[in-house]
Amino acid sequence: MSESKFRHEPDPENPGWMIWEIREEERFNQILGPFRVRKESETTARCRIWPQRIHSNLADAVHGGVVMSFVDISLFAGSRMLGIQHAGRSVTLDLTCQFMAPGMLGKPLDAEVEILRETGRLVFLRGLVVQEEVKVAAFSGTIRKASPPR
Repeated sequence: MSESKFRHEPDPENPGWMIWEIREEERFNQILGPFRVRKESETTARCRIWPQRIHSNLADAVHGGVVMSFVDISLFAGSRMLGIQHAGRSVTLDLTCQFMAPGMLGKPLDAEVEILRETGRLVFLRGLVVQEEVKVAAFSGTIRKASPPR
């Protein structure tokens, strides 16, 4: 993905966090609102969103589809923070999610992403979606990195 379409830079309002966003307003990622990421160790990164009413289901909790979308984008944001460069054509091969508790509106929702292994074309990851002390979901996924340009 060209750098002109993508923004990944320090967040001046949240020291230690990086902005992660696609600049084009009509792309799907924009539905999650502000998205931030930071490195926590050599193998883990933390991604964050701030759920609002648009992210809710009829129970006024975070919709499961929002959680899954957050996890999917977190696979890429988290692994990039850990040094894996992705082209815009990398894809999610699989994503498994186990929901454990509802996410609440108005409180930061975090995805703790861990790289388990990287090969020439694949990245294997796992993690937890947490909100304060509550484990909202567990996940695992695989990214297929884009082919090098020819």
